[in-house]
Amino acid sequence: MKDPNLRTTVIGSYPLPGWYEYAFSNISSFGEYDRNELINDAVSTVIRDQITAGLDVITDGEMSRRDFNLSFYSLIEGLEKETKDKRHFGPPAHDQRGKYKIIGQLNAPNGLGIVADFERLKKLSPVDPPMLKTSIPGPYTLSGRIIPNKEHSDRYKITESLLPFVRRELEQLIKAGCKEITIDEPSMSCYAYKENPLKFVDIFNRTVEPIIGKANLSIHLCFGNYKGRAVSPRVYNSMFPAFLDMNVDEIHVEMASREFSELEIIEDISKHKNVAVGIVDVKSYFIESVEEISTRVKKCLEYAPPERLSFAPDCGFSQTARWATKEKLKNMVSGVKKVKEAL
Repeated sequence: MKDPNLRTTVIGSYPLPGWYEYAFSNISSFGEYDRNELINDAVSTVIRDQITAGLDVITDGEMSRRDFNLSFYSLIEGLEKETKDKRHFGPPAHDQRGKYKIIGQLNAPNGLGIVADFERLKKLSPVDPPMLKTSIPGPYTLSGRIIPNKEHSDRYKITESLLPFVRRELEQLIKAGCKEITIDEPSMSCYAYKENPLKFVDIFNRTVEPIIGKANLSIHLCFGNYKGRAVSPRVYNSMFPAFLDMNVDEIHVEMASREFSELEIIEDISKHKNVAVGIVDVKSYFIESVEEISTRVKKCLEYAPPERLSFAPDCGFSQTARWATKEKLKNMVSGVKKVKEAL
């Protein structure tokens, strides 16, 4: 087993290679076999980039998804996309992402497609690869673009209908041999300041209950990254200590884009869980140097022991150019390695 101390990891998404983004925007021109070939080639590209960077944990870059949660709505029966977007022009924001109406009983008879993504990642990875990780949006985040109706009168009721789909997908991932899973729940961290955090803990724990102890399970808690923008107050104090009761092995926190504000919180987290610290800013095109990364790692070690720490970008890289992503990951790995070798 690879040394678990000071691991370098990622959240899930990776920039679409330019040719793949062009193909994706013209996807109706391709047949089923063509589409599979496109996805396989894109995932192979992402695997190569991550291994070249030297990461301890890699993903498929979420290449089969056009969006980290919107892509799943087409797999859920009983939903229909609104025919007219509310706004077409001006700076990008969430009101341009589209919403979905509930038109029938919600069901996902064929799953959410994440198991097939993991099987592809396994197939395309080299012999003795880094740890292979899969990310999946949690049910509260997944509920975010669905419009309440009479039966589902608020977001929590929608969440309850989606929760079994996510839980079932997690169980199938374990059966497929997945040992590293991230639950992507940015909506929980974005709205903990005005919602009851204990409700979020309950939702999360019921979602992951069948897989506890069967994989290294983490939760990603950021403040939004659509077009590189946050959507809430970027503070963690409203989440803790409540979120320490989540049944999870590792909690990921966004630090780099927040100038390491509240870094001291990793001391409390590390007494109970492992911590993945975001030390690379995906919202900025400033390329953190190896020396800067090393300085950030050393600062984290003032609050948490090395056996509890992993290092990652703040969020997924889907909103960051690929050239910058490659440089940031290479320097992140080198900077962490420099500190690790000196321990």
